[in-house]
Amino acid sequence: MNTIAKSRASGAVLTVAIVGLTAATAYIHYSLGGLLFLLNALGYAGLAAAIVVGALAPHPLIARFSWMPRLGLMGYTAATIIGWAVMGPYFWLAYVAKSIEVGLIVLLVLDSVRVYGSPVGMVRQAFASVFGRQATASAAA
Repeated sequence: MNTIAKSRASGAVLTVAIVGLTAATAYIHYSLGGLLFLLNALGYAGLAAAIVVGALAPHPLIARFSWMPRLGLMGYTAATIIGWAVMGPYFWLAYVAKSIEVGLIVLLVLDSVRVYGSPVGMVRQAFASVFGRQATASAAA
């Protein structure tokens, strides 16, 4: 198996795992009831859809901003974990959801290493896609 095929296969496996974990935590939050949990579930569902679009759509504009759903999902997941740590509730299903979310962040970091070389490389790509290539070159100088 050549390198390109391995990269595509590992990318597909990572994307499926990321979307699967995102869907799982979205379902858990949805099943809890209440507006806050419903909104959290909808946020996860929207970000999962954005990850899928970024993985499947060959359009250059989507490729340019493919960092956005990854970074957004990392931040959203971290905010959910922090919010739970501050407000609770602390019961067994919450610990299952937080375990899934920590695993999700780990997979997103692995995916950013696969695509951008590192999480810092993803942030550099984000700045380059928003501000243009010269902004990153002048910042490095």
